[in-house]
Amino acid sequence: MQNGTRLAAVDLGSNSYRLEIGRLDHGQIHRTEYLKETVRQGNGLDEERNLTPDAMQRGWDCLARFGERLAGFRKGEVRAVATQTLREARNRDVFLQRAHKVLGFPIDVISGREEARLIYQGVAHLLPQSGERRLVVDIGGRSTEMILGKGLDAVTMESYRVGSVGWSMKYFPDGQFTARAFQAAEVAAKAVLDEAINLYRGGWDVAYGSSGTVGAVSDVLVAAGWPPGLVTREGLDWLLDRLLKAQSAERLKLEGMKDDRRAVIGGGVSVLRAVFELMGIDQMQTAQGALRHGVLYDLLDREEETTDLRSTTVQRLTRKFEVDTAQAERVSKVARALFAQASTGLSAAELGRVQRKLDWAALLHEIGSHISHSDYHKHGAYILDNADAPGFTLQELHRLSLLVLGHRGKLRKLEADFDDEVFVLQLLCLRLAVILCHARREPDARGMQIASAGQRQFSLLCRPGWAEAFPQSAHLLREEVLAWQKTPWTVALAGVW
Repeated sequence: MQNGTRLAAVDLGSNSYRLEIGRLDHGQIHRTEYLKETVRQGNGLDEERNLTPDAMQRGWDCLARFGERLAGFRKGEVRAVATQTLREARNRDVFLQRAHKVLGFPIDVISGREEARLIYQGVAHLLPQSGERRLVVDIGGRSTEMILGKGLDAVTMESYRVGSVGWSMKYFPDGQFTARAFQAAEVAAKAVLDEAINLYRGGWDVAYGSSGTVGAVSDVLVAAGWPPGLVTREGLDWLLDRLLKAQSAERLKLEGMKDDRRAVIGGGVSVLRAVFELMGIDQMQTAQGALRHGVLYDLLDREEETTDLRSTTVQRLTRKFEVDTAQAERVSKVARALFAQASTGLSAAELGRVQRKLDWAALLHEIGSHISHSDYHKHGAYILDNADAPGFTLQELHRLSLLVLGHRGKLRKLEADFDDEVFVLQLLCLRLAVILCHARREPDARGMQIASAGQRQFSLLCRPGWAEAFPQSAHLLREEVLAWQKTPWTVALAGVW
């Protein structure tokens, strides 16, 4: 990206939605605008884990305001991510469909570990580079992320289902502060976070707290005369005493405490105290970076294949599941060439991004063979839908799994959007490449041409004599034509019949 490019990140958190806008300057992103709204969507999940209509409306209204501010930004300059509440919500697709329209940009639901990775990136990019080992903790509305890292590299990442909104609803439902409620909340938080002792304790030099609860606690402590940029055990004890004396969130009056934090401070403080106790932390520095900053820097990395973490993840998966690399690369080469022929209306940058995703599907199409050769495409799809895949969103992994599931066999089994022309073309090119490489050697595809032939139709032209020279491949292509007849799309062959 060029210097001066504006970039934007939208963080759909469980407590607040945030919009960060920055300008790129020689690899660094400098803030030009920041908006935050308390949406408190995390307390809008009903007993069946569905977002209530009111909770969805609060989110849509906020995103509509953000969308107005983002008017004029291009697709590759904005990224929106959603966290724990939308990871949990059973009806998230209903929310996301409209949310996409009002914001004007896609919204990615990210896994807990991916959220942790991006948080660390945001924190690390806004800290001086050093050799210190860092523990980064982010207590959000419905989840807490903990990361060990050094420099810009996150080493150990985990997300736990405990946060300020969820714990406040459960242990301080009426906003009443009692010693018994705080004790129960801390014990419960320790039970959830207990496994972190073995993963994290003793593996860091400096502890940092990112955003959310840590920032709110720090603001209160600074206003009361404690050292700036630092949360200590003594400070937490003092704050707990003030909460207990207030007896309720409604009666709580603390300088530095924002109104939108009062309702969730009980849960946040109890979780933070549990983290201090489990990790043996005496003091925690408040970090300037957060999830939204990590999203901005990740936008830069995604632009280039050499820096896109997703490409590294795909290579790791191919090694882990012992993929036949030579065959995978043959299929990828053919699929990308076919896609480049047939795709129209895509800019060079967009074509590169789409081809990269097709390449990943080709490299991973036989990943399920490590489990069983029978129905290996189904095993591969399951692996991708459930993989720990740094850099990928949940939607990206599912789309990748659909390509792997659909690269062979019947097409009607796919619960896919056949109105998505780019996805359909990716799927067709992958299936054709697998057919042409069926003998597991370099195919002779000279003179083969694929093109869009009008409304929901593609044509494939083979050179004269090709079908006679490769009768098995020609037979498989005829079978492919029949397979597509059971979808809204058709494929016409020339030179094969």
